[in-house]
Amino acid sequence: MTGTAETKDVRRQGPIKVMVVDDHPMWRDAVARDLAEAGFDVVATAGDGEQAVRRAQAAAPDVLVLDLNLPAKPGVQVCKELVGANPALRVLVLSASGEHADVLEAVKSGATGYLLKSASTDELIDAVRRTAVGDPVFTPGLAGLVLGEYRRLASEPAPAAGVDEPKAPQLTDRETEVLRLVAKGLSYKQIAERLVISHRTVQNHVQNTLGKLQLHNRVELVRYAIERGLDEA
Repeated sequence: MTGTAETKDVRRQGPIKVMVVDDHPMWRDAVARDLAEAGFDVVATAGDGEQAVRRAQAAAPDVLVLDLNLPAKPGVQVCKELVGANPALRVLVLSASGEHADVLEAVKSGATGYLLKSASTDELIDAVRRTAVGDPVFTPGLAGLVLGEYRRLASEPAPAAGVDEPKAPQLTDRETEVLRLVAKGLSYKQIAERLVISHRTVQNHVQNTLGKLQLHNRVELVRYAIERGLDEA
């Protein structure tokens, strides 16, 4: 299993708190059990979308492992509401669907990663660990699809600038360097290795950049960078 390096950078006051949302009780219980046995703190589970929103707000997980096909409220809406209320929440979609439309909709709603249910237990555990530190985690073949969508969005005409639009905030050289590598599709771990800095430092630069640019998630950040040609620099 991979992911050992990441966990060193995210040691907190306790284990990573995880919530599992799936409408199939046996699958939900099995995933929760596997994660608990791997050392995660499974703080809640839910079987439908409305229940998921209520329990996530109360339990405050670090990572939400979320199925898309839910009764009462679809998974993408759950993701959008929870990430909108708490941008620090990481969402890993765990779905039986590999349809491109489902993947892109999940990412646009704020999901950090997308894993198919055909993944092994070890792959799931590694994905949750990586998701907790902000790495984008995708079933092989889906990462390229998402990056391509970032580029398509960036190619669309930007809204006309207003006369009173504030001046763009200044990023430090290091923040710009990290942003450039994010736009190229590198994970936080790869950026840390490339720049010879810690994974935590990469996270801090990304969070600072999001704050300065008043952006909410990686999707918006990558679009911003590609619009300015940083992926080609």
